[in-house]
Amino acid sequence: MTRLTADVVDLRVKIPLKDPRPGRFVHVAVPGFSLRRPISLCGYDHGTARLVFAVKGRGTAALAEFQPGDSIDILGALGNGFPVPAADIESNVTLVGGGIGLPPLLYYAKTYPNSHAIAGFRSPEQAVLTDEFPSAEVCFGEDYPHERIGQADLVVACGPYPLLKAVADVCKKRSIPCYVSMEERMACGVGACLTCVCPFGGNYVRCCKDGPVFPASEVGWI
Repeated sequence: MTRLTADVVDLRVKIPLKDPRPGRFVHVAVPGFSLRRPISLCGYDHGTARLVFAVKGRGTAALAEFQPGDSIDILGALGNGFPVPAADIESNVTLVGGGIGLPPLLYYAKTYPNSHAIAGFRSPEQAVLTDEFPSAEVCFGEDYPHERIGQADLVVACGPYPLLKAVADVCKKRSIPCYVSMEERMACGVGACLTCVCPFGGNYVRCCKDGPVFPASEVGWI
């Protein structure tokens, strides 16, 4: 357990996961709380999952207090992951992340290192993980390099809704394939409770079961 900032925790857990691809997540049980917490995979290596998450409430605050040797109940890996880049465009994949949306993108970048990351934060004090990307540029506030995004052959994004919508708009105008990891509140994590639905392709889909990664062009942006 490591604190990357006052509110962001880097937790390593030894656990066998089935198909732990970038973009998938695990559902973590926190003692004393009825609902599990979904956390994207930041990495998986030799049976150890890396979970980087923000402390946003009592549940994640309790999770941040876990100590080496503690047992933890985890389901996963769950959901659909990011697409595998084709060999002919692998050198021009752009990853766009905001805040705590960076962890799954770091996993993607380490799996497919011929990519470039654009990492956005509200302030320099909140920046995390940027030095671990093979290639990355950092920006603050809303100053995203839209032209750089528009030159990509494939865009993968994870972060707050306004960022994802803006990236999707840029990619739509340039006819660039774009995949986004949608952030919705999840309860069951397996598609049964329908609390994490989002508009997609003229219907509603479950972020946990059908996502959380979707083609941006099919998302019903509001």
